Parts: sequence; structure tokens; C-alpha cells
Amino acid sequence: MQSNEIKALSEKYSTLTAENLSALVKIKSMSGKEKEVAHEVRRQMLEAGFDDVRFDGLGNVIGRIGSGKRILAIDGHIDTVDVGNLANWDFDPFCGEIRDGYVYGRGSVDQKGGVAAFLTAGKIIKELGLADNITVLFVGSVIEEDCDGLCWKYLVEEEGIRPDVVISTEPTNLNIYRGQRGRMEMDVEFNGISSHGSAPERGKNAIYLASRACLAIEKLNNELKNDDFLGKGSITISQFVSGAPSLCAVADYAKIHLDRRLTWGETKISAVAEIQKIVEGLDAKVTIPYYNQKGWTGKEYGMEQYYPTWMLSEDHPAIQTAVKTFEELFNKKPLVDKWTFSTNGVTINGIYGIPVLGFGPGNEVMAHAPNEKTPVSDLIAASAFYAGFTQYFNAFTD
Repeated sequence: MQSNEIKALSEKYSTLTAENLSALVKIKSMSGKEKEVAHEVRRQMLEAGFDDVRFDGLGNVIGRIGSGKRILAIDGHIDTVDVGNLANWDFDPFCGEIRDGYVYGRGSVDQKGGVAAFLTAGKIIKELGLADNITVLFVGSVIEEDCDGLCWKYLVEEEGIRPDVVISTEPTNLNIYRGQRGRMEMDVEFNGISSHGSAPERGKNAIYLASRACLAIEKLNNELKNDDFLGKGSITISQFVSGAPSLCAVADYAKIHLDRRLTWGETKISAVAEIQKIVEGLDAKVTIPYYNQKGWTGKEYGMEQYYPTWMLSEDHPAIQTAVKTFEELFNKKPLVDKWTFSTNGVTINGIYGIPVLGFGPGNEVMAHAPNEKTPVSDLIAASAFYAGFTQYFNAFTD
């Protein structure tokens, strides 16, 4: 492996990597509104010398180096969450300032840092000829924050892209990640009968029905399955709404929204069945919402809001290749772990069975938090890792 050359180039281009990330951070890019940042990613890809750069119908930016049969994809989403309460920030969330060894601002960790690092990796891969016998796709994906995995559903089903391995550049604190709990959303609607508030016994209060279910769901959270690696499943109520003919009437409608995290062995079917058992006899209906929105291109696309659990074994070739790459580059053993949050892996591996692993700059505890910042040293290491993995992947395919 050309580890010394790869590391030297990642160091050489460290200022460029930080400046590219700074430029991305300065562009606000909420889900579905990524047009400006997508064009900036495209510009940076072209500047790095990629063989081809294009947008797909949904607005994902796809850069290509090489034209071999086997495909390695490196993914990073270019949308971010909003900034929340500005009073919690010590600096402008969109400053993109580079100082004290960090790049500051919203998205620097989650997860434009990964994108900036893979852009530099592409420059290194091109310069050292590491993709001579393979195709490497660099995907700046969209709408991940609103609907994780939707972008890859589009890539697989509409673009016909099915890589042999995918690296997710979501933040891992420079650890290698091989799985995550899945998640799903559920709505439970309760139907009551209104009556005048002065005579509540004449009606059936939907709020009371929903409240009984809420208490049972709180208890259910403590009883959910546990996995030694991924951890415990969880459930919480994230929204409670109700309706009545007036404030002087018994509520005839209530709805709760559930956030369900699924550990290994838990599925959509099992999770829905748990809730249906709780609401039996309460005149309630359990549904899984469907996400359907327009991307920045104007294309409307959607999927059911079920995001399956996924996990690769430690001895999977993709994980072993990642470990070998890490050890060769950094002369130490990596921590092989998992994400707490959800990623595009829910569709890449959870639905389509494509091997996916995680390696990214920044600490995931900074994701969605104020005062977000990523170490430049992490960007350098991640750039080297993506290029190094590409070389091993290339050799593996010879």
C-alpha cells in the first residue's frame, strides 16, 4: 500500500480540504433546499479533476473516477438540520471559520466534513492512479436529514446504481462503524365521541383513550429487546395532538406520533404488532407515515418511514479491509463500533443488502448540537482513509 504517499498528500492538501469545508458550511442547505451547496460540491469535484460529475433527478451530486466493473461508492449527505436557538451558539453557525485547528459551523460534523474529506481523497486517488481497475463514485446525497436513505432508494431504483461496497462518511470520531439500530415512525389515531363539556359522561374522550395508550407505551420502552452490539430498542412519544368541537366539549380526536428505534431482530411487523396490542379496544388506528416531498430539482419522491436495522459482522470483507487500511495508515488498531443515530445505511444495507461501513471525521455528539466544529486533523485522516481503502479495494478486485 502507498500509505506514505497517501498520508503525505492528505497533509499537503489539508488547507484545501479545510477551505472546501468552510465554503460548504457557509451555504445554508436544509433538506430539499440543497441547490446552492450541490453546485458548490460539483465545482469542487471538477476542480479536483474527477472524470465525470453530474446531478441525478433528485439532486444528488455524483462524481466518478475510473470506469472499472466493480464499484466503490463513498457517500456523504449535503443537507443539514437548522440551527435552533441562536442564543446557544458562541459564533455564527454559517461562519465556516478556520481557526485553532478546527472548522466551525453547522454541518461541519453532520456531515459536510465527510464530503470535504472525500473530495480531497478523490484528488489523491486521481493523482496516484488508485482507481485504474475500478469505479469510485462520490455521492453528495440530499434529503437525508428529513428522510434518511431516500436518496439511496432513488440511486438504486431510479439510477440503477448498485455498488459493491459503500463507505458512509457520517461522523464516527475516526472509528470504523459497522451498524446501527433501525428506526420507524408510527401515528396512532384515536376516535372519541364529543359531548358538551358540562356532561362528559355522554361522550367518549379521545384524550383519555390516547393517555391510557401513552402510559402503556412508556412501560413498553423498558421491556424492549436488547442486542449485545447494537443495544436496546426504544420507543418514545414525540407528539400528542387532539381535537374537539370547542374548548367546552369532550375531545373526539387524538393522535400520537411515535419514534421507535429498532435493535437487531426487531422489524416493522413486530413493532406495529406491539402497538396494536396496546390500543386494542381503544378505537384506534396504527399507521406508518409516508414521506413524499420535492427535492431541489422539483422532483417529487417518497418512501414509507421505516428505516431497517442493519449490521455487518466484524469478519465481513468490507470491515476487514477497513481495519487493514486503518492499521496500515495509522499504525494502530481501530475501534470497531456503531452509530447511535441513523444513516443512509438503512436503505443501502437495510433494504438492498449492499455492504456499507462507516468512517468519518468529527464526533457524532456534535451532530445537531450548537457550536458544531470539526478538527482539521480528522479531515486529513479521513481523506487518507478513503484513498487507502480505494487502493485495497482496487487490489481486491484484480
